[in-house]
Amino acid sequence: MEMRGSVTSAENTNVQQVVVEDDSEDGITLMDLMRIIRKHLVTAAIVFVMVFAGVTAYTFLVPPKYTATAQAMATYNASQGDDAGISQQYTGGTYIAGQITSYTTLATTETVLEPVIKDLGLDTSVKSLAEQLTVTNPTDTAFVNISAEDGDAQQASDIANAVAVSMQNVIQNDLYSAADKSPVKISIVQRARVPESPSSPNKPLYLAVGVVAGLVLGVFAALLKDMLNTKVEETSDVRSLVGASSLGSVPQDNSLGEKRPVLVSQPNGPIAEEFRRIHTNIEFLQTDKVAGKGQLLVITSAQPFEGKTTTSINVAAALAEDGSRVLLVDADLRHPSVAHHLGLEGSAGLAHVLSGQMSPKDVVQNYWKPNLHILPAGKRPANAGVLLGSDTMRIMVEQALTQYDYVIIDTAPLGVSNDGVVFGRWAKGLVLVTGRGVCEKKELKEVSESLHAAKVPVLGFIFNYADLKKTHSNSNYYYYYEDAPRKKSHKK
Repeated sequence: MEMRGSVTSAENTNVQQVVVEDDSEDGITLMDLMRIIRKHLVTAAIVFVMVFAGVTAYTFLVPPKYTATAQAMATYNASQGDDAGISQQYTGGTYIAGQITSYTTLATTETVLEPVIKDLGLDTSVKSLAEQLTVTNPTDTAFVNISAEDGDAQQASDIANAVAVSMQNVIQNDLYSAADKSPVKISIVQRARVPESPSSPNKPLYLAVGVVAGLVLGVFAALLKDMLNTKVEETSDVRSLVGASSLGSVPQDNSLGEKRPVLVSQPNGPIAEEFRRIHTNIEFLQTDKVAGKGQLLVITSAQPFEGKTTTSINVAAALAEDGSRVLLVDADLRHPSVAHHLGLEGSAGLAHVLSGQMSPKDVVQNYWKPNLHILPAGKRPANAGVLLGSDTMRIMVEQALTQYDYVIIDTAPLGVSNDGVVFGRWAKGLVLVTGRGVCEKKELKEVSESLHAAKVPVLGFIFNYADLKKTHSNSNYYYYYEDAPRKKSHKK
């Protein structure tokens, strides 16, 4: 391979960077909430079903309770007389108003309830019986409402009536014993009737509460799971953290582990088609290409094991498939793997070129098609960062851009080294590979902030190890039968 001239693609490329304002301080928005719920919809649904099922079971299994209410009225027991009666009645009204509120407490005391327990033969304590009672005084009235709740309708009625009678006796006979007669007269104006239907549980109310509680707790569970999940799980996670668009989503598949690009091993399969889609999207990253000058693509990741090398290889194959001249450079000198992935001899490569031991034409290898060339990394050097950032490396890339339509640099993860930033400045941006369930959100955020500070934009990202169910589920329709996933038939 001969390299002539010195052209820097980065300098002739106009990259439009999308600026994303950081609104994290504004808190979670409704759209954020909906996104989180959609992401953890299964979790939210499970919690909702569990809560609603629990409330429903309680509603229909809890023993019913019946409530009966007796009503008493307090009046002033005035002395008989013509002139004195009117005055006494006026004074008595004020007196009753001051006394009536205390009767609600009196009705639940031992003095009132002990006779009730004895007369009805109840097997309970004063405290337990008091818990069955609800005694109220309607505002601005002389009425006392005594409600009793019990699992037996008849007994609920008997208790309410017995408490009303006992309270009447205590007030009229014992409470004001110092006087000649009680100044207060208690009349039972309405006896408690046997209830025909239970007062609790209130099934419609309980079921409504179950629905509301299920929804609230389901949403809370989704939010909690999202907070506790530290790894990237959706393309929306990446988009919000790096402020870039998705170039494609590649599902996890055994074919990607073979020592051949998926476009070679399964050219008519859905994953190969996804890389063709990525190829199409890459063409729109930089639109101001000058005739005779290639496009520099820097592909990296935030962390190791996100599949950047496999992605780089398949992107290179997709670009070469339609006739583009492509050079794939393994610039990950700390952990070279392109040659291994392709089954090529990789003992000599980029490291030897940068150290002046060999020329590019000595180490560049042809693969699959005449227009697809591979430059392996070679042996690991001790000074990888120095070699990759050298003028020799830059000149080599500039010369390569005069002979290739695409020069793809597979570089070390950004969390490992700063090589990607150096190459990203040359290309005025880079392509980020993000692995679902591998990349930490915190790490991705830190990488994004570092790139922003270095003024190296993320031109787009490729979402790797994507959930197969969420990636173009109908795509198999278009592919040949022998390349599509085969299903076992139950027919003999």
